[in-house]
Amino acid sequence: MSDPRGFLNVRARHEVADRPVAERIHDWNDVHAEEGLQPWTQEQAARCMDCGTPFCMTGCPLGNLIPEFNDLVRQGKWEEAYHRLSRTNNFPEVTGLICPAPCEQACVLGIHQPPTMIKADEQTIIDQAYKLGYVQPMPPQRLTDMTVAIVGSGPAGLACAQQLTRAGHTVVVYEKDEKIGGLMRYGIPSFKLDKGLIDRRLAQMVAEGTVFRTGVEIGKDISWDDLRSRYDALVVAIGSTVPRDVKVPGRDLNGIHFAMDYLPDANRRLEGGTLHHGIDAKDKRVVIIGGGDTGSDCLGTAIRQGARSVTVLQINPKEPDVRPENEPWPTYARLYQPTTSMQEGGVYCYNTDTVEFEGSQVTDRTSVTLDDSGLVAGFTADDTGHVTGVEVVDVHRGIGGAREHVPGSERTIEADLVLVSTGFHHPDTTTMLDQLPVELDRRGNLARNADFKTSQDGVFVCGDAGRGQSLVVWAIAEGRSCAAAVDRTLSAGGSTELPAPIDSTQRPMSLRSL
Repeated sequence: MSDPRGFLNVRARHEVADRPVAERIHDWNDVHAEEGLQPWTQEQAARCMDCGTPFCMTGCPLGNLIPEFNDLVRQGKWEEAYHRLSRTNNFPEVTGLICPAPCEQACVLGIHQPPTMIKADEQTIIDQAYKLGYVQPMPPQRLTDMTVAIVGSGPAGLACAQQLTRAGHTVVVYEKDEKIGGLMRYGIPSFKLDKGLIDRRLAQMVAEGTVFRTGVEIGKDISWDDLRSRYDALVVAIGSTVPRDVKVPGRDLNGIHFAMDYLPDANRRLEGGTLHHGIDAKDKRVVIIGGGDTGSDCLGTAIRQGARSVTVLQINPKEPDVRPENEPWPTYARLYQPTTSMQEGGVYCYNTDTVEFEGSQVTDRTSVTLDDSGLVAGFTADDTGHVTGVEVVDVHRGIGGAREHVPGSERTIEADLVLVSTGFHHPDTTTMLDQLPVELDRRGNLARNADFKTSQDGVFVCGDAGRGQSLVVWAIAEGRSCAAAVDRTLSAGGSTELPAPIDSTQRPMSLRSL
């Protein structure tokens, strides 16, 4: 590093500026201020230390060479910074916006000062690269005679597709929805991830030779075994889509929906697409069950749709402001970091669960134990069978850490719309197991070996379909590594030049792994 004292000269961390709340809640545009990051990013990049061991890189499954591109940013060498970053990350425009940045929590500077701005640097690099014309198609110099089908166009599937296309294989990506992008397009609100960023990347991929087929549901329009027979290799990247439900009396009332039925329709409405459920929060009292990122996305979406009120129920306590002892540096600590949606309104109820139910269609009024989602909710109904309320009770940790209800804390939260945002179990393999019987692991994910191979010859799996629900940065890393495994299998010599940042068994760094 050319400025090893930069972190001493610039001690303050400059956070990304957001647009005023009063302005941004009335549109679906990017929540960040239009001034961009570039005016102060170079100064912030100088805070990156000349670390003997840059632990930030251990926090990133992509293996981004963070100190290198930070120094290039500091010097304003945008083209070199772009080429350095794009060698390890296919979609920095995505990770620069929605990744929770485990790299920053592993930053050595973060032990005593606020960590280096790594996520913002990624975003600035790719913004500058597009602005200055550095992002160009990279078609292969020669084509192999091998063909690969990829089912699913989320971050894992697209990363795998781009890597294999650049290696010279003929790649076709199948997507059941109207447009390419998977979770990035339909699951993430536009105010967090502008869909134009996806479209400009897809234009590059098309120019490189990747073929996209939309509106094709494998297992229905084309059988899984037929698809496998058409190609030399098949990559399954269908994500983890079977939601964890809230299995309590009253769950079948009208007005209770999964978050991933609600958010995709909100995105389709903005793009003029076909609505699947027609859910709208306008003038409704909304209760969101689950306080993670998806719950936060539901909050921001409901506010923009004109919800009368929004309440978020979270069974866990509020996260601490400082790193707890059981999550030491450089592991990823669950700290309280209010999202932009949380800043916009709504009420968060922590340590909250539900035990009793009433309503004209609800006859079981017994107490209910927690299901595997870690959250249970009960509902009240009107005479038409529409939800009118969620009955809740406070919880605390008792002896042995088990959750216990707090007597006398029972109450009802009025609701016209309830959104269940409690995570996902595993991929939807309903048609696959009949048509292409692959083995599943104990969690219901597609079982694979260290090289991403399933029990079926020539069939690979990457992303949440094999790993379970995870972060976008892990999905990209899985796609890149799976591409290397596919390329190695298809090549005559059994070798590949494609990078493989992880194997299928690798997990985020934790106290147990240190």
